[in-house]
Amino acid sequence: MIDDGTGYLTIGELARATGLTVRTIRYWSDEGALPPVTRSSGGYRLYDAGSVARLELIRTLRELGLGLDHVRAVLAGETTVAEVAATHVSALDAQIRTLRVTRAVLSSVARRGSTAEEMTLMNKLARLSAAERKRIMEEFVDEMFHGLDTADPVIRERMRNIAADLPDDPTPEQVDAWVELAELLRDPEFKARMRAVAEFNAADRGHDIEDGASLWFAQRMIKLAVDARARGVDPGDPEAEEVLRDLLGDAHPADVLARLESPANETVARYRELLLAVKGQEPPAAHRAEFAWVVAALRAHLAS
Repeated sequence: MIDDGTGYLTIGELARATGLTVRTIRYWSDEGALPPVTRSSGGYRLYDAGSVARLELIRTLRELGLGLDHVRAVLAGETTVAEVAATHVSALDAQIRTLRVTRAVLSSVARRGSTAEEMTLMNKLARLSAAERKRIMEEFVDEMFHGLDTADPVIRERMRNIAADLPDDPTPEQVDAWVELAELLRDPEFKARMRAVAEFNAADRGHDIEDGASLWFAQRMIKLAVDARARGVDPGDPEAEEVLRDLLGDAHPADVLARLESPANETVARYRELLLAVKGQEPPAAHRAEFAWVVAALRAHLAS
């Protein structure tokens, strides 16, 4: 405190009182966050006890990461500390999400030994917003079912509304799954196979077929095959014929066999696995043994 009875403090004395450097205090003063109360006859800046309290608040806000614009707004009464804190929390949350995605991408790159080009693509795809990922999925499904008016609308809408959202803190495996899925959705061969699946579905249905029947057929096929295998029924046994009759109804066995033997089935299985992996879920049983039993029974039936 200068010895003139005024109680004013020089920058040096203010620095000693707060533990801050003269350079820092001068900078904040120059930026308008800590204006001097007055000046000495020699032109030096002078501060009072209120300046000490103001300086402590500035230091606290700066240590919490607030910019000087926000600090000045708080000090001027234009906003409250609570309002600024809420805004800053939102900004920090966004930064944390970005850092988590960055960590997952780098972990995946290190584990896979990715090239610079692969890393760039992975980083770009992983940082897509939820809205952008949703748009990619919707456009893919719309293209897949375009013009196929008889395709099962339940399947189409279910596929269109599936969310492929990475969580805020994705694992490297989830990043891998999303990148593979995003690359598949742009792959002409994959899109052609998935289009074939949609065409199969549309060809199997008439306008009088109940919506959702395609899902019902797959579920019933698995159930009947599980039951038959549990009873020890061989695909070539006469009893297998009864199972097929229960399953097929009016469907032609050769058409069903062609669908089950199509390479598109493996494509669809991988598509489902990746969607679940992005969500961090274990894929359901593929029921390969049950599908194989139905295929063998259909072959035996058509050969007889």
